[in-house]
Amino acid sequence: MKKIYILMSHTGTALSNLIKLYTKNEYTHVSISLDENLNELYSFGRLNPYNPFIGGFVHEKINSGTYKRFKNTTSVLYSVDVEDEVYYKVKKEIKDIEKNKDLYDFNILGLFCVAINKKISRDTAFYCAEFVRYVLEEGGIKLNLPELIKPEDFKKLENKKLIYKGLLRDFENKNNIYINKNQNGLILINKSVA
Repeated sequence: MKKIYILMSHTGTALSNLIKLYTKNEYTHVSISLDENLNELYSFGRLNPYNPFIGGFVHEKINSGTYKRFKNTTSVLYSVDVEDEVYYKVKKEIKDIEKNKDLYDFNILGLFCVAINKKISRDTAFYCAEFVRYVLEEGGIKLNLPELIKPEDFKKLENKKLIYKGLLRDFENKNNIYINKNQNGLILINKSVA
């Protein structure tokens, strides 16, 4: 058995606040990671931390790029146990998209259409939730999620385990110990349940 990690986040940018206003959801972005330290974290989103409209496939880093610029990004991280074969299929699909990332576009129109409950999809364009759903399904994971998908819909994944909730900048994983600073600046150390 292996684990796949689903990270939902809200950066507080103008665009993410607009999405939050329409969806009424806590989180406005979703990424998939192939490791518990979030070193292999992927999504479709902004390519430049300063421009929300130029997007595409991104290998995200929690300590650089958009997440570094928006230090108050809130997040929740789940793990999902999968068979080894499924894990490697998901990984292959992600790596194939990464290798051909110039052929893929950011589905900004589809993203805005979610707000008015309309689905616009293209074979080579994704917004974040479409991408995560696509690679999970291509890996063989049966999802019971809405066709018109939003980041928060991944909270409905079966057999998920909560790993972390808090500011993304406070996330660390050292030997399955997660460190989170509370509002008073005190450090809370929680042993991973994953």
